[in-house]
Amino acid sequence: MNPTRNRSSIIYLLLFIAIISMVVYNFQQQATTQEVLSINQVAADIQSGKVERLIEDENQLRVIYTDGSESTAQKEGDATLIEQLKELGVTTEQLQPDKFNLEVKAPSAWLGIATALGYILPFLILGGIFWFVFRQAQGGNNAALSFGKSKARMFTGDQPTVTFQDVAGVEEAKEELSEIVEFLQEPEKFISLGARIPKGVLLVGAPGTGKTLMAKAVSGEAGVPFFSISGSEFVEMFVGVGASRVRDLFDQAKRHTPCIVFVDEIDAVGRQRGAGLGGSHDEREQTLNQMLVEMDGFETDTNVIIMAATNRPDILDPALLRPGRFDRRVILDRPDMRGREQILEVHVKGKPLSPDVDLGVVARSTPGFVGADLANLINESAILAARRDKKLIGQEELEESIDRVIAGPERKSRLISVEEKKIVAYHEAGHAVVMNTLPRADPIHKVSIIARGMAGGYTLALPEEDRTLMPRKKLLADMIGLLGGRAAEELVFDDITSGASNDLERVTKMARAMVTRLGMSDELGPMVYGQKDELIFLGREISEQRDYSEAVAEKIDAETRRLVSDAHEKAKQILIEYREKLDAIAKRLLEVETITREEFEDIFPPPSPKTSGTPELLAA
Repeated sequence: MNPTRNRSSIIYLLLFIAIISMVVYNFQQQATTQEVLSINQVAADIQSGKVERLIEDENQLRVIYTDGSESTAQKEGDATLIEQLKELGVTTEQLQPDKFNLEVKAPSAWLGIATALGYILPFLILGGIFWFVFRQAQGGNNAALSFGKSKARMFTGDQPTVTFQDVAGVEEAKEELSEIVEFLQEPEKFISLGARIPKGVLLVGAPGTGKTLMAKAVSGEAGVPFFSISGSEFVEMFVGVGASRVRDLFDQAKRHTPCIVFVDEIDAVGRQRGAGLGGSHDEREQTLNQMLVEMDGFETDTNVIIMAATNRPDILDPALLRPGRFDRRVILDRPDMRGREQILEVHVKGKPLSPDVDLGVVARSTPGFVGADLANLINESAILAARRDKKLIGQEELEESIDRVIAGPERKSRLISVEEKKIVAYHEAGHAVVMNTLPRADPIHKVSIIARGMAGGYTLALPEEDRTLMPRKKLLADMIGLLGGRAAEELVFDDITSGASNDLERVTKMARAMVTRLGMSDELGPMVYGQKDELIFLGREISEQRDYSEAVAEKIDAETRRLVSDAHEKAKQILIEYREKLDAIAKRLLEVETITREEFEDIFPPPSPKTSGTPELLAA
């Protein structure tokens, strides 16, 4: 619990009690001052025999009459009650006990304290209010003074939670960063040969490839102070705050040299200058300018290494990427099949696996997956096993998790009509039959008409091995396969549905990219048409600058249309030729809803050997 919060609560409580006490005291004073008699009237009532009882409490008199009524009076404090009554004419006989009773109460020990508090308490309350107000103002001043301080968190590395052993699938990146760690641990080994310590290391990779995890591993391996901060923590709405935080961060780092400073998502402050709103006085640009000066300014003798991570290196300022600032660029690419298997082995540590689990099969079934995807896959399989009341994670849960990560969870509660289910079955069967007949298409891994995510069904085609380059024939085969579902609907039902909307969108985008970006059009030749423009502060492509004439634009549209039309005609020809296989697979899908690769090839063996490619998910 926060001590400052407790002190504030206690202060408020004491102030509340003091105010209530004052209010009660004032009410009591008002109550006691009502209907007060003079001492002369009391003496006269005693002389006339109206008083039955008189109670003295300090200087306060309580008069009780023979008729039962009561009144109060006040006597002088420098004389006794008897002396005052006698001076007012009351005789000794009238003061005898047989005339009326006189009671004298002992003085209360709290009376003096209460009287003192009545004078002191208001001053105490005022003093407390002033102290509280000044304390709050002082706290505000401290917050204002610390506004420009860095929010970086420092880790000493004494008890590392992540090391290089916890990172797999990026061996080249680990080797590059191991040199940095060794430089920090044994600088004399490199300095003796005239080598200087690198200024910065930029980790570049797609989202989920493990850039932040790699930085944590460097922190655990280095054994030197490690400062971690996000790029967005520099930028505030007030101009100059980000630059002040950069200065404070590097001041802290210099006091702990040698050390490492890690800036996650550096593109938040490192975007190219002069392209956003606000001109040269933009807060982000001032922050970037200060970072450039600190990394390689006038002072060059500091042993501070800057590590940064981004998945958008194309929008970073060129001054940030030059040698002397970020000397090294470490690429964390998507892992290959062996790397995926190593990553899976890291994530299954401590999890109970069934003896039949083969991580190699899972690695081959997950092309294109990054570390985050594989971690999610293992977690999903553990959740599935727990929901099925199993004690071990089996191969079945791992296979099911692959589909969940790619397409989403099954929507078994979705009710569709028999006719619609038949359309989905033929649509997915069309994809599968067409791709199974094309030599360049990927082998069919699974066909299902169970709805997942936004798709009514799906056909999963996975390559036999990873591929980096994409041949033209492979792209054409993928286009034909994507249009197999629409062609099957036309052939069987003599009608078309909206189920092929995603297929058409992907085919059109693929055909236009072949024509305008990849130079794969015989008509337009090996040229790139159009320059992509993007608004830097949004980081999104919003337009394309046309550097070609209207005549060329017509040719691009015509060539794109021709590629899509040819692929569509080819898909229809294949389905006409293999109509019996199409009906057999659709019938089987209506019976069991999901067909694996083995079951599919039992019905329709591949006419020719398959070649490798990239994974495709053809969704209805």
